Amino acid sequence: MEFTFEVLKNTRGILSKIIENTSVEELNKVPAGFNNNIIWNIGHLVVTEQLLAYKLSGLEIKISETLVSKYRKDSKPDGDVSEEEIAEIQGLLLKSLAGTENDYNNGVFKNYNTYTVSTTGNTLNNIDEALQFILVHEGIHYGYILALLKAVKN
Repeated sequence: MEFTFEVLKNTRGILSKIIENTSVEELNKVPAGFNNNIIWNIGHLVVTEQLLAYKLSGLEIKISETLVSKYRKDSKPDGDVSEEEIAEIQGLLLKSLAGTENDYNNGVFKNYNTYTVSTTGNTLNNIDEALQFILVHEGIHYGYILALLKAVKN
């Protein structure tokens, strides 16, 4: 899983730079033809990683339930996200992932509740499969974020 975590860290570093180089207005803009925005997608990645790794392992997630309800699957942007919440999401990008990697390396993830993801139809049976799917999921949303970025900058 070392390579999986390395790619996730690199991708999240890129997302952090996108936040730094994009205005609050642009992060919140839902361009024509899209149903969400850049910051929703980034928040969604933080939330999904926590739910797939921790919640399905029967462990407590390390982020607020407020963030979960706002960015979970089947949610959508509900008004503009404040600068403070954007900063919170940006901070969680690497902090939450570092915690997951540390917990993984320390054998914290012992159990896993099987879950079939709607994105690809695959069933996750253990933490290793969950982390591999998290990587794919983040890649999908990274591509979507790049399309959103292009749309809001034009």
